[in-house]
Parts: sequence; structure tokens; C-alpha cells
Amino acid sequence: MSQDSNNQPIWQAESTHPELAEALKEGFREIFDPEIRLNIIQLGLIRDVSIEDDQAIVKMILTTPYCPYGPALLETTRQKAEAILERPTSIDLSLDMWDFSMMEEGAQPDWGLY
Repeated sequence: MSQDSNNQPIWQAESTHPELAEALKEGFREIFDPEIRLNIIQLGLIRDVSIEDDQAIVKMILTTPYCPYGPALLETTRQKAEAILERPTSIDLSLDMWDFSMMEEGAQPDWGLY
């Protein structure tokens, strides 16, 4: 996974399957963290996506290691990815620490943190 200068992830799928990556981003915008009320793209929780002919892998993090909604967010993300990509998808839960710099540009003011 690579990142741009704003700490935003650049998914592998953006270069290998750009049309699917864009559809996936739009679909993931429908998945909200119920406590924070921002979607998983705004929060920067999807760190990478790789798409092969027979499978896809979504690398994801959570805002906190013991997020009570973590299992539901992971499963909802997997189901959404499978529906959009039309192939089996697994979630690779990374233990990388989330921080505010990972949020999509413009999402911070909506949250009232800055």
C-alpha cells in the first residue's frame, strides 16, 4: 500500500481495476461507524484493496483496537465488497494504529475535532 502526501491510502486496485475501485469506494461510503457517524472512507479505515480474477482482499483498520462495532463493520464491509466485486472477498484486519490524519480531507470539520 502506498499513501499520498495527505496520508490517504492509494489502493492497489486503483491501478489494476480503476472502475471497480471507484465503485467500491462509493459502496463503502454507505457503511457508517455507528458511534462516530462517518463512513469508513471518510475515516480512512480502508487502507488497501487488491483485486484478482478469483478473489479480493480488503486491508482495513479500526478506529480503536477494541471497537465494540468492529466485528459488524468488518462483516458489513466484506459483504458490500463481495456484492460490488462479484467475487469472494476477505478482510485483512491490520493492527496499524488509526489517527486523525488518516481521515479523508474535509471530514475533520464535520466531526468537530478541529
